[in-house]
Amino acid sequence: MSLLDVKHINHSYHSNRFFKWKETSKKALVDISFSIEEGSCLGLLGTSGAGKSTLGKVILGMQRPEQGQVLFQGHDIYKMDKLTRQKLRRDLQVVFQDSYSSVNPRMTAERIISEPLENYEKLTIGEQKSRVGELMERVGLRERDMKKYPHQFSGGQLQRINIARAIALKPKLIVLDESVSSLDMVTQSLILELLKELKEDFGLSYLFITHDIKAAFTISDRLGVLEKGELIELYDSKDQFFYSKNPVVLQMRESILAEHPRFRSISKSEMI
Repeated sequence: MSLLDVKHINHSYHSNRFFKWKETSKKALVDISFSIEEGSCLGLLGTSGAGKSTLGKVILGMQRPEQGQVLFQGHDIYKMDKLTRQKLRRDLQVVFQDSYSSVNPRMTAERIISEPLENYEKLTIGEQKSRVGELMERVGLRERDMKKYPHQFSGGQLQRINIARAIALKPKLIVLDESVSSLDMVTQSLILELLKELKEDFGLSYLFITHDIKAAFTISDRLGVLEKGELIELYDSKDQFFYSKNPVVLQMRESILAEHPRFRSISKSEMI
């Protein structure tokens, strides 16, 4: 059994224009199906407006789809009872793109990271403080930074705090929704390396939602391509993606070469 099974998800956004009979709808997701196995990372590529964030919300239980199922550890997340939902919720975490809006600006790093521990673990104050310190050090921060507030951290440091919070309960799956796209190239590389290390150390699975092919290649085991709400391609290896003749994929690959003169001679070995 797969850790996550997404089956035939369909969803539309509806809008009314003055009169009911003028209602219009836009298909956001069209018959999306895929699975994620334990310990693996599926990179989901797509341009802006492709439906990536909507799909992420559906998987996280934040947006009920019009049709289809999302099965996490065999349970339909939209049909499970409250107790089952609470138990499984600790195994499904998320790291969003905007590290600043993901945290309460009036909370210290210690309180931000300890939130899930307070909800699920029965720890003494000393045990909780020790656990938070260990988590901060694990993501490359210093224990003495626990009392700092979000505005006292850089964007990369704050994203490390979000990652520490996400791994605090040792979840099975983390949805990474454009989680490195707002960072500079150096910081992005460091965060991606951190995510790879955590994946190995904790046996994590990731759904890595991104528009950045190079970031996806760094961390993903499999790749999917979302275009206008449809999962048009699903590749079991990076080689398959590299050799694909799909026009959308070809355009994605060409976009890498146009970013900067330095990358215009990028080779297959550099992508892989």
